[in-house]
Amino acid sequence: MEIGINTKCLHIENEETSGEHFGAISYPIYQTATYAHPGVGQSTGYDYSRLQNPTRAHLERVLASLENGIDAFALSSGMAAITLLMELFAPGDHIIADADLYGGSIRLFRNISEKNGITFSSIDCYRENVERYINENTKAIYIETPTNPMMNVTDIDAVAKIAQKYNLLLIVDNTFLSPYYQNPLDLGADIVVHSGTKYLGGHNDTLAGFLVTNREDIREKLRFLIKTTGAGLAPFDSWLVLRGIKTLGIRMERAQKNALEIAKWLKQQRLVTKVIYPGLPEHPGHEIMKRQARGFGAMLTFQLQSKEFALAILEKVRLIKFAESLGGVETLITYPTSQTHADVPREIRESNGITDETLRLSVGIEDVEDLITELETIFREIETGQ
Repeated sequence: MEIGINTKCLHIENEETSGEHFGAISYPIYQTATYAHPGVGQSTGYDYSRLQNPTRAHLERVLASLENGIDAFALSSGMAAITLLMELFAPGDHIIADADLYGGSIRLFRNISEKNGITFSSIDCYRENVERYINENTKAIYIETPTNPMMNVTDIDAVAKIAQKYNLLLIVDNTFLSPYYQNPLDLGADIVVHSGTKYLGGHNDTLAGFLVTNREDIREKLRFLIKTTGAGLAPFDSWLVLRGIKTLGIRMERAQKNALEIAKWLKQQRLVTKVIYPGLPEHPGHEIMKRQARGFGAMLTFQLQSKEFALAILEKVRLIKFAESLGGVETLITYPTSQTHADVPREIRESNGITDETLRLSVGIEDVEDLITELETIFREIETGQ
């Protein structure tokens, strides 16, 4: 029987019998480095926690189920997941990557992957003809949708058809929407990336990263790589993410509702020159999102009239926290220029639309009236010079 996604967040199909864990409703933390063997040539199925751990394995089954994949790989951070992913490629390989990516991904590609002989073409995958950039050594297309932080929306199905035509991998970072709102594998992607630190964990209390695939050949390669490189997620962190996933649906719904209200409010403010949120009908990717996702998420970006206004907002917020990261229950405001994209050269930032006037908001689950009241007070103080 097919079950709904909220039920999947709590129960996975073919779940182990509760008797194996003494009826525990919360999946146990197997805080152990190694495992005793029943005898020579015999194994419980677990040998050493770098290779496999029951708590991590359970979390991986949950993620595979949520993304409709055949396997998932839980790693120590989102960047650890992308670093492991790059081990699928060899010197001389070429990857087409969206230009507007999380700054950490750009930093990894420019400083580590390129050093290791992989080349990249950074393009606007949501509006440029991807096929023009494919050459004989192209191996993959890497996208975020929506992108971080400019909220560009790429048609996953359209890019998947191009990838399939040229036998390329399509890799989609699905962090902003989570599997609750979007399932790229169902749209033709081969690998899905998540920073589990964000919506999956949901409480700003742990780091995690995930790769999910629906291809057996990729599964085998990644399983070998994760045990070889050793960046698998620790048991306690695995448990924290499992706990966070239980409330993924209700958190995403509440945060999205709040985000739409704030986006509408920001549009009416004199200090704001642009509001970028896919849930607004005027967003260029609005109709694509309606086709390929079940929601618009809770991330939005807005531009102020001046750098001074942007910095003043950051100085004055109290209920809203001036902090890096996203996807937790608390609302966070971020300054991409000096935080998430600080290591990205200015010319690249500005070509992507990130300026000194840009702020990114990760909307949480507070009472939206309280969030808007704080913003109203701050904007009024700025306008009156207080």
